[in-house]
Amino acid sequence: MFLRILDRLEEIIITSLMGAATILIFISVVHRFGTGVPLLYPYLIGIHISWAQELCIYMFIWMAKFGAAYGVRTGIHVGVDVLIIRLNPRWRKRVVLFGLLGGALFTFIVGSMGAKFVCELMATDQVSPDLELPSWIVYSCIPLGSYLMSFRFLQVTWTYWKTDDLPHHDATNIDGIEVSPKAPIALGEA
Repeated sequence: MFLRILDRLEEIIITSLMGAATILIFISVVHRFGTGVPLLYPYLIGIHISWAQELCIYMFIWMAKFGAAYGVRTGIHVGVDVLIIRLNPRWRKRVVLFGLLGGALFTFIVGSMGAKFVCELMATDQVSPDLELPSWIVYSCIPLGSYLMSFRFLQVTWTYWKTDDLPHHDATNIDGIEVSPKAPIALGEA
């Protein structure tokens, strides 16, 4: 139950940030080029959205940190396994487990260093340039995203150790849509 909630929360955060950033960039571009149109100038000149670029940067950074954890969970990270697949199964499992545990350790260390940095920032009055958000809020994505990614590495490690299954992303598979085995592969085939 907890994992299902965490999975959905992760997806909602990523999707919301991506959608909001896209809309904000669109509005910013329309505003920038719309002020050059004499008919729209009086209406748009009073709207100040100089903060939009900074907010979009922060949203994309947060999205990338949580997206990396999502990538570990779903198996969409790029991996080079040319040599690993040639190993005998016993050694292959050891090497994959070592790699997964190494990823968990690395992201845990990054998260811990990020948490220390954020705690130190909380003691200061530093704010972001345009939005004037406390800097510790902006940088909180480092420990949160890194710890989540470390947890995802451990989750994948446990599953692999028990079942020998790694998450694998299949670009042709879409949730909720089933294709019959007799479906044509290309247009024109029957």
